[in-house]
Amino acid sequence: MKGYIVLETGEIFEGELLGDQKQVHGEIVFFTGMTGYQEVMTDPSFKGQMVVFTYPLIGNYGVNHLDHESKHSQAAAIIVHQLSNQGYHYDANNTLSDCCKENGTPLLTGVDTRAIVKRIREKGDMRAILTTDLKDVDFTIIPNLADQDVVAEVSIPKKIELGSGDHHIVLLDFGYKKSIVDQLLELKCKVTIMPYDSSFEEIEEMKPDGVLLSNGPGNPKKLTDLLPTIKKIAIRFPTLGICLGHQLLALAFGADTEKLRFGHRGANQPVIDCVTNKVYMTSQNHSYVVKPQSLEYTGFKPKFININDQSIEGLLHKELPIITLQFHPEAHPGPSDSAHYFTDFIEMVEKKGREKTYA
Repeated sequence: MKGYIVLETGEIFEGELLGDQKQVHGEIVFFTGMTGYQEVMTDPSFKGQMVVFTYPLIGNYGVNHLDHESKHSQAAAIIVHQLSNQGYHYDANNTLSDCCKENGTPLLTGVDTRAIVKRIREKGDMRAILTTDLKDVDFTIIPNLADQDVVAEVSIPKKIELGSGDHHIVLLDFGYKKSIVDQLLELKCKVTIMPYDSSFEEIEEMKPDGVLLSNGPGNPKKLTDLLPTIKKIAIRFPTLGICLGHQLLALAFGADTEKLRFGHRGANQPVIDCVTNKVYMTSQNHSYVVKPQSLEYTGFKPKFININDQSIEGLLHKELPIITLQFHPEAHPGPSDSAHYFTDFIEMVEKKGREKTYA
């Protein structure tokens, strides 16, 4: 069946619609990785977004039962130039098209993805509608993603306890990726995943050694009512913030955020460590960044900078054991250059523990 992507600027792109035939809408964005479509479509950070893949051939290694970042597809729609109907990989147990059908995710193929990406780069992330009927297109009833509370749709409803070990880490779930938990479990941590709106008292009752604020979708300023709790947590426990968690920690201590024109989404973003001058190739998925000029009275200093656009990619607190990363150290997809920051976080937790022991 013919399908159409209609941008809010009025431009129309035609393709073949597979999977769920319903009309969908969302914020249209692009992802620049050559691989990783399975992880992308199941990453809760893509909730409410229609993902255009810049790599022209998608689906060629199929879908497997290991690499989902959440239990089901999160993206509003998948848009590709050429779809491979077969998956050639020893782990593959499904095709991308069948996976999209099973998850109710519209998949549009045969599209001029280069032209769509060019429009997004020129005019920024924008609303779009995927439809089979061009007469049934109405942008007046479609809200901006920035105005939606999408975190509530992806966070767990009640706590989950996993693993065992000497270090107990509470993961505050704003839309976490499974790979983050996997990294903590590999480091022999006990992990308790808690709903995003858990109170300070509920977290303190768990007696964690450290707290991790996860990635997640949407505008961080939609969660301003949580900022006092987040600040209280970060003052009390060694804390790591990833992606949305990074932005929320910055806001909690008085910094400000702003929306990029078309965000960073891909597995090839170069980031420099301001302390060591070491450069990492990183996996990223975000629309918002911390404004550098807003850090003056927060106690934070930039730890990482994006080499392409000089935006802040992570923060280090000058006095408290808090580190934040705008990029994804667990990758999946992408390079694992920066995975050691999970180890650094655990070392920070251990150091805080020793301070308690000898106090």
